[in-house]
Amino acid sequence: MRERHLGKMPRGGTTTARYEEDPDNAWNCCSWCEYLLIVILSTILLVGVLILALFWVMFYRGGFAWSDKPLKQFNLHPILMIAGFVTLSGFSTLVYRLCRCVKHIYVKLIHMFFHAAAIPCIIMGFVSVFDSHNALAKLNFYSLHSWLGFVTMGMFLMQFVIGFFTFLVLLCCDNKTYSCRSAMVPIHASLGLANFWLAIATAVTGIIEKERETAKDPTLSDDNRLIEHYITTALGVTLVIIGIIVTFAVRRTNAPASAKVYVTERI
Repeated sequence: MRERHLGKMPRGGTTTARYEEDPDNAWNCCSWCEYLLIVILSTILLVGVLILALFWVMFYRGGFAWSDKPLKQFNLHPILMIAGFVTLSGFSTLVYRLCRCVKHIYVKLIHMFFHAAAIPCIIMGFVSVFDSHNALAKLNFYSLHSWLGFVTMGMFLMQFVIGFFTFLVLLCCDNKTYSCRSAMVPIHASLGLANFWLAIATAVTGIIEKERETAKDPTLSDDNRLIEHYITTALGVTLVIIGIIVTFAVRRTNAPASAKVYVTERI
């Protein structure tokens, strides 16, 4: 089955046919409906979760500031981390799996661009919470959320460096490095998906941690506290739904409904 879709590997290391070039790889109506549903729904949720977080911070947390107002400086942290780890990383993953209208090298570059755009968001988000905690004399790396975030950032950096070197730099010797890149695809894809879920778990634990602090805040009215509870609950649920949709897209949407082509088959 794999030879039918990808072609046999000649001695030189290149394939005679890619899956996308297979004339049997024709989508039916159900496949296109599934594809459009995933694209539309994932786009709405990835953008919507960031908008909801902005709404929460702007209207119920007092907006943003920098080091002169450490409480408001902290508000940059959830926005930037959701933007980097969820919205941009989610689009990066979905573009790689769903974009079928351009050459694969361009898809790789777009995939890398989204991840590269996430890096300054993540760095600024980390700096904002670190400075805020120091200014307020709070401990750093004391909770499950903080350690999950530390692991998530480390895995993200590792994935970016290894992916850039393996799937872009090694293209200069395409034929000779094909077997290496082929072996790295399932590892990179699996770790990337694990990293995305780890980011979602980190965000959810951060929301829970913040909600516990909010419950103890004497300056908040009961109405505002209740509204914030609903907003943060909606954020958590949306993040989990995003994780499910992205996982489904990665493992399913690159093939017609009648065939299964897994992430390991696209290099």
